This record gives sequence, structure tokens and C-alpha cells, in this order.
Amino acid sequence: MKISAGASLLERDRRLMNLSVRDTAALLKVSEKTIYRWVKQQSIPAYRVQDQYRFNRAEILEWATSHRLNVATEIFSEPEAEGQPVPSLLASMEAGGVFYRVSGSDKESVLREVVELLRLPEEVDRDFLLRVLLAREAIAPTAVGDGIAVPHVRNPVVLHIGRPSLSLCFLENSIEYGALDGKPVDTLFTIISPTTRAHLHLMSKLSFVLRDDRVKQVIRDQAPRQTILHEIGRVEEGLAAVDTGGGLRPAAISRGDTAP
Repeated sequence: MKISAGASLLERDRRLMNLSVRDTAALLKVSEKTIYRWVKQQSIPAYRVQDQYRFNRAEILEWATSHRLNVATEIFSEPEAEGQPVPSLLASMEAGGVFYRVSGSDKESVLREVVELLRLPEEVDRDFLLRVLLAREAIAPTAVGDGIAVPHVRNPVVLHIGRPSLSLCFLENSIEYGALDGKPVDTLFTIISPTTRAHLHLMSKLSFVLRDDRVKQVIRDQAPRQTILHEIGRVEEGLAAVDTGGGLRPAAISRGDTAP
């Protein structure tokens, strides 16, 4: 029997849409006035619930990461995941695998091939996962620049798996992906996670690691698996120092109260 993640995702979204304007301002280290300005500009993902603005924790971290904002460590809190260790990016990549010469001539055919390569339990509905990934791409492309994309859903993919995985796929041919820098994409990272908390940590860590010059070089070179894992492990070791001081800095840049 195939497992559809739709119902569980909706229920999780309802639980996570519990941040107020004050909560969100504290997590993003900005003023409440700034949050209201971003809402008015329709820049930040927000929902109107009983005449109040509410925010989804997962969406806020993804948004903050994409806009290179600092976040407070409290944003990673997830009650059902308390007591569980923060996932390692290196271990997640070892679980997810590195794949070369992945075929496909456009976004849909490439994502279809990627989904087939993902190391998932047999009972996971891969067709459903593909539809969710394509729906996310229809909202906004997940290309992050420099020929790299991180396909995922706006609210994290949470499937019935025992541990998080991060799969790296190098495409046989680069494809148009709607990247802001206009460059075609030839490299995809795909995160699959058992909890929202794990997904958020991996997204933020990956964003940080991909700004390291040596990591970028081995990715551009499509270096051997062990070389890539070594460089990612090296940068991840340095994240412990970044994590101290009250927040994880995905881009090592603070923009304060400036609008994205």
C-alpha cells in the first residue's frame, strides 16, 4: 500500500502555523514594524487568521535562508522532535547518495529521474512526491544560483522514513530552471526528512556550506563522491562555532531591519 503524505503534511502545517507577528519578529531578529512592512509588501509568507497575521515556522526559515537573514535558534523548535539530535549534513548525504549523469531534458523529466533515484522505502508514493515537487516549482523555481537547485516543497517534505537524507544529482545535460542569475542548472540537491525540524536544519546548513569556495569548486568539477563528502564535512565542522551566539547564520551576513 502506497503512503500519501498529503494528510500528514496538512495536519503538520496547521500545527506549525502558530507564530504571531511578535514571535516572528523575535525569530528573525527584527522589529514588529519590519514584519508588518514585509507583510504589506507581500514579501514574507503570512496568513490572515481571525483578523491576525499568523506564520508557518517552516516557511519562515526557508524565506529567511533564501534572503540571507540571521535567525534565532528557537525557530528550529519542534515539540515532537525534542530530544532528537540535530541531523548531520554529511551523514544525510551519505544516506542520500551522489549520482552522476542523471538524464532529462527539462525540469519535469529531470525531477522524475531524481525521484526514482532517491533512496526511499518501497511504500513511499513516488508519483505523489513528484507532483508535490513540481507544484513547488510552479510557485517559484528552487534554483539558488551558480547552476544549483534545491528542489523541495514550500512546506518540508516529511515522509515515513527513519532518517533524513540529502541526495546530490549531477545532470548529464544542464537545463533551464528559471534561476535568478539566468544560469542553467546542472546540479540538484534534494532533501527528504522524517521531521520538519530536521528539514529546517539541513536547509540552513546546506545554504551555509554552498557558500564555501572549496565546496563550490568540487561541485563545479563534479568531483568524486569521497572528495565532495570530505569538503562538506570540513565546512560542517566549522558550523559549531557559528551556532554559538544565539543564531545560525546561513549566509554569514546580517541585514538587520533592511527589507529583502
